[in-house]
Amino acid sequence: MNMNEKLPLLNTLTGLRIPLVTKMIVLICALIILMLLVLGIYSNGKYSETVSEQIGIRALSVAQSVSEIPEIREAFFTENPSEIIQPIAESIRVKTGSEFIVVGNTEGVRYSHPLEERIGETMVGDDNDRALLEGESYISEAEGSLGPSIRGKVPVFSEEGTVIGVVSVGFLLDDIEMTIGTYVSELWYWILFSILIGIIGAVLISFHVKKSILGLEPNEIGQLFEEREAIFQSIHEGIIAVDKEGRITMCNQNALELLHTEEKNVKGKYLRDLVTNTKIMDVLETGEGQYNQELWVNNERFIVNRVPIYYDNKLIGAVSTLRNRTEIERLAEELSKVKQYSEALRVQTHEFSNKLNTISGLLQLDRTEEAVEFINKESKKQQEWIHFLINSVKDSYVSAVLLGKLNRAHELGIKMTIHSDSELLTPLTERQREGLVTVLGNLLENAYDAVRESENDRHISIFFTDIGHEILFEIEDNGPGITDEIADRIFQKGFTTKQGSHRGFGLALVQQVLQELNGSLTLETSESGGSCFIVTVPKTGEEEETHGGQAI
Repeated sequence: MNMNEKLPLLNTLTGLRIPLVTKMIVLICALIILMLLVLGIYSNGKYSETVSEQIGIRALSVAQSVSEIPEIREAFFTENPSEIIQPIAESIRVKTGSEFIVVGNTEGVRYSHPLEERIGETMVGDDNDRALLEGESYISEAEGSLGPSIRGKVPVFSEEGTVIGVVSVGFLLDDIEMTIGTYVSELWYWILFSILIGIIGAVLISFHVKKSILGLEPNEIGQLFEEREAIFQSIHEGIIAVDKEGRITMCNQNALELLHTEEKNVKGKYLRDLVTNTKIMDVLETGEGQYNQELWVNNERFIVNRVPIYYDNKLIGAVSTLRNRTEIERLAEELSKVKQYSEALRVQTHEFSNKLNTISGLLQLDRTEEAVEFINKESKKQQEWIHFLINSVKDSYVSAVLLGKLNRAHELGIKMTIHSDSELLTPLTERQREGLVTVLGNLLENAYDAVRESENDRHISIFFTDIGHEILFEIEDNGPGITDEIADRIFQKGFTTKQGSHRGFGLALVQQVLQELNGSLTLETSESGGSCFIVTVPKTGEEEETHGGQAI
């Protein structure tokens, strides 16, 4: 095989990936086998050590008992000790299961032995010195006449306390190893059986894990995670997800900017620690979503959706999305203002056209003095309005809408007056300004419609003031008024007493805007029997403080 043929094979081997199931089976099986082998080897050694120790203790105990038998002590002073000692030792050996019980004198000469022909011979093993010379009792391991064995050595003392002999009780190592081998073979059978069960379990666990991750490989999961993270961070909307305890599990960069926190990683923190009065906790408690709710954050309007997250029919968290509507609404408001200005110009054009026609007629009738008087009168009235609004109203938007509505009322033949004590010198925020333009425009249009039905002189009066902690507007008309039967329904979206479609939204919009401004709208009956709408809006400090803690 040349180099060119080897390269494709090398590339194939380099790009070869072992499936996750195979990896898990191999690794789990290897771990199980390794652990069981280590456990088996340790158990084998520990059991052998324990058995040898227990047999040694047993041998020493038997030897101790034999050495304290009075008949055996007295036999040492008889002419033929073995005649007395041998039957006693053999009887005990058979009952205890010992391999041998050997009793010898200080010279190591046997007085008892399992093989009677070896009685009288010297004891083998050279391990009697500690018992005979030092009077110790101990366990030893040595090779005797019957083979390697574990022995218990105990000295035999006379009544005067001198050592007169030694008792040696032993168990052959071959028998001990046979006993250990029987246990160990059973142990290894169980270990092999456990390994087999472990392999089956590893296969089942691997396939279960594979199924739980939808059959994806680790590299595929990593790729999906990177793609999801990139998509998640690139979404223009702010997204915050929390678990059922309210801890943040996900938060993209746009949402992080809304939280105005210096921390780069808020994952694992409680959302209520970063946002006061968060309404997402209501979703976690009730399990019901909240959709298309408006929210003000730092003088910007957002549409918020809060949706519960379920898994296997269990609530595991919630996600909140925030869409910035300020830019769109600003454009819509600009268009609305252009429309209002256009309407005001149309009204003024129509009004001035009528006035020009009147002036033209007076001039044609050669009534010059009356024409000049008419011009001065109209100019004076317009200048008075403008001068009053410039001095009494600091905000140009509110001045513009009032001036436009004064011209509109004049065109409709409605007498509209602004109380001379009216004053609005408090600087308005962008949100307050836009809200008041909407509120005043809708309430005055409703007042126009109301007084048109009046048979008397049609009149609308306006009063406003910013004395105290609130901005107050009163819009009063001499129309037919609003009956008690419908007073509670007029703020419902779609409800109207007027003819035609696409009606019933003005007062509902006013109510919504005032709620956003933390203001209020009150309906009363005017002195003339018509309607009197009272609008109150907190000043800048109170309003911003209230909305600064809006919930995500």
